[in-house]
Amino acid sequence: MSMNERHPVARVVSQFWRTAQPARKKPMRRVSGLAGLMLTLAIGQSGFAASSQNGCGLRRLFTHHKPCQKKAQQKSTVRKFKTQSLASMSLATLGNIEVTTVSKEPEEVWRTPAAVYVITQEDIQRSGATTIPDVLRLVPGVEVAQMDSDHWAVAIRGFNSQFSRYLLVLIDGRNIYSPLQGGVYWEVQNVPLDDIDRIEVIRGPGGTIWGPNAVNGVINIITKSAKDTQGSMIAAGGGNLNRGEGEYRYGGSAGKSFDYRVYGTGFDRGPEFHFDHDPYDAWQTGQAGFRTDWSSRSRDSLTIEGDIYKGDDGYRTLVASYSPPSERRVDGPENVSGGDISGHWKREFKNGSDVQVRAYFDRSNLLEPQIGEIRDTFDVDFVHHLHLPNGQDFLWGIGADLSPRTIIQTVPTIDVLPHYLIDKLYSGFIQDQIPLVQNRLWLTVGSKVVHDNYTGFEPEPSARLLWAPAPRQAFWAAVTRAVCTPADIDEDIQLTDLLTTQPLPVYLRILGNGQFFSEQLTGYEAGYRSLLAPKFYLDVATFHNDYNYLESYGSDPPFLEAPPLRAIIPLPYVNGMMGSTDGFEITPDWKLERWWDLKGAYSYLHMNLRARPGFIDSGNAAADEGSSPQNQIVVQSQFNLPRRFELDPTYRYVSALSALSIPAYGTADLHVGWRANQHLELSLTGQNLLQPEHEEFTNGTGPTVAIKRSVYGKITLKW
Repeated sequence: MSMNERHPVARVVSQFWRTAQPARKKPMRRVSGLAGLMLTLAIGQSGFAASSQNGCGLRRLFTHHKPCQKKAQQKSTVRKFKTQSLASMSLATLGNIEVTTVSKEPEEVWRTPAAVYVITQEDIQRSGATTIPDVLRLVPGVEVAQMDSDHWAVAIRGFNSQFSRYLLVLIDGRNIYSPLQGGVYWEVQNVPLDDIDRIEVIRGPGGTIWGPNAVNGVINIITKSAKDTQGSMIAAGGGNLNRGEGEYRYGGSAGKSFDYRVYGTGFDRGPEFHFDHDPYDAWQTGQAGFRTDWSSRSRDSLTIEGDIYKGDDGYRTLVASYSPPSERRVDGPENVSGGDISGHWKREFKNGSDVQVRAYFDRSNLLEPQIGEIRDTFDVDFVHHLHLPNGQDFLWGIGADLSPRTIIQTVPTIDVLPHYLIDKLYSGFIQDQIPLVQNRLWLTVGSKVVHDNYTGFEPEPSARLLWAPAPRQAFWAAVTRAVCTPADIDEDIQLTDLLTTQPLPVYLRILGNGQFFSEQLTGYEAGYRSLLAPKFYLDVATFHNDYNYLESYGSDPPFLEAPPLRAIIPLPYVNGMMGSTDGFEITPDWKLERWWDLKGAYSYLHMNLRARPGFIDSGNAAADEGSSPQNQIVVQSQFNLPRRFELDPTYRYVSALSALSIPAYGTADLHVGWRANQHLELSLTGQNLLQPEHEEFTNGTGPTVAIKRSVYGKITLKW
C-alpha cells in the first residue's frame, strides 16, 4: 500500500505540478467462454437418464459408484437437499436470523435497533463473487470500488478511500483494522468464501460495543462452525481474470462434543486493464488454516482457530529521490505474509446469562518498495451478559490490545518515526436493554470508554429505542457518539514528494502531528422494517451524521534543507475539517414465486464538509465529498429452475466520483449454478458484463486501472 495514496488531497497537490499525458483506451481482448463445461454436463445427465430406466446414470459417476436407489427415494433425497437452501425459506423465517454484531449477544433481526444487513452463505454462493469486497457490493450503503486486481476502496456512508478509517472490520470477532494506515488491507483478507456462515453489516456507528474506528459502520465476517463442515471438499476454478483457484477442506469429529476442520487454498489472479499497457497488478496468494469447536453438554463451549498466509500482490507507487532530484514510478510486488490464532470461550447459565472470553494473536509482515512493517497484535476481551428478572439484558466488559510495530525504512523520502512503537488500547463498556412496554418497546443505553497512547480517554455513549407494534414490524431510532483514534501515520509519518526541479528542487512533505487527536461523530439514525405481506419485506434506514475534528492538511512556513539544497513545503496533518452527511437506504425483498426472489437496494448520500474555524480548506472537503457516490442501486433476481439449476443476474449502478474524474457506470453480473446432487456443484459466473472495461477508483500513482469483463467457472466436490 502506498503511503502517498492514503488521502486524495495529496494527489491533487502533486498533480498540480505535473503534466499528465492522456492515454488511449485499448479494447479488451475477446475472452473465451466456459459455458461448454456446464452445457456438456447438463446434456450428459439427460443422455444418461434417457439410457437408463431408473434415470440415474450420470449420478453414479459422482457417488462412488453406489447402486442407484428407487425413484421415490431419489425424490426424498431431492426434497431434503432443497430444504437446506435459504432460497426456500419464507421472509418471516429469514427475519428470525440471529445477529451478534450489534450487542455481542445473539438477537433476531426484528429486535435489532440498528441498520443491519445479513449476507448469508446462500447469498455469497449465488452472487458468484470470488472476493469479500465483491460480496459486500450487495449491501445497501456500502461503497465498494475496485482500484486494480488486488486493491479495493471499501466504506460505509461516505469517506471512501483505499484505507477507509471510519470502518471497523472483524473476522470472527478478530479486528483486522491496521493501526499503521488506519484501514484494512483487503488483499490479505482471503477467508475461503465456502467457509463463511454469514457476514453481518451494521451501517452506522458501533463504538459503544466495538470501540474506536467503528464510526460509520461495522462488518463482521462469521465463519461456519466445524460441525457444519464435516467430510471432504475440493473446489477448483478458473477464467480469463481468475486464472486459477483451488481449495481443499477436510472436517471431522472426535466423539460427540469435538469437531474440527483444516483447509488450504490458493489462487492466481491476472492483471486488470491498463491504459498504459503496464500490467503490474498480477496477484498470487496461498493460505491454510484450521478451526476446532468443543462444547460440553451442559454449558461450556470453546473455539480455537488459526490461519497462515503468504502472497505477492501487484503494486505501484511513486518514490521521490533527493539526489538526483527526481521521482520515479515503481512497479513491484508487495510481499505479504502472516498468521493468526484466536480462542473464544463461553459459559452459559440456566437463567440465560453468560460470560465470554475472546483472545487472539495476529502477526503481519508487509514489505513494499517504499516501506515495510512487522506488527504483532495481542488482544483479549471479557464480556459478562446478565439476564435480569425484570426482563433487562445487561452487558459489561473490559478489553486490552497491545500492538508493537517495527518499521523498515527502504527509501530516504518515506519514514515513520519512531521505528519501534507499541500501540496500546484499553477499554471498558456497559450496556443495558430495558423493556419499557413488554414485547413492544425497548430502550438500550450504554457507553464504551477507551484509552489509547495517543489521545487518552474517549467516551462513546449511545441510546437506542425499538418499538415493535406487531411481531413482524419494527421502528427504531438511535443517537450515538463515536470516535476515530489517530493512526500511526497521523502522528509519526514523514512522506516527501517531488513537486518541481526548476529553478530549485521543491518538495512537498506530509508530516505527522504529535498533537493530532480523535475525529468525532455524533450520529442520528432512524429506521423501519416490516413484513408488509407474506412475500414482501421492506427495510428503510435514514441518518444524519455530524462530524468534527476531521483529518485535513495544515500549513507551515517553507524552509530550505541540504545536502543537496532543496526547498520543503510542509503539510502537517491537522484536525481542520468538519461537516455532515445525510442519506437513506431502502432495501426491499420480494418473493414473487416459490422459485423466484427479487431483491433490491437503493442508497442515497449527501456530504457537506468544510474547514473548521481558523483553518483553510486546501481541497480536503471537495476530495472527500467527491470520492463517494451519491447514488447506488443494486437489483438481484434469483431463479430456482428445474433440475436444480440456479440463474442469478445482478445489476449495479454507481454514480460518478467527481474528485477522481470517475464517470457513473452501470454493469451486470450473471451466475449460473447447477447442484447436480449433494456431492457435485458446478457454476459459471460472468462479472462486469455490460462493457469490456470500466473505471471505479484511482490510486493516484498513474493512469486509472479499468476493471475488465470476466468469466469464471468453478466445480465443487463434497463427500
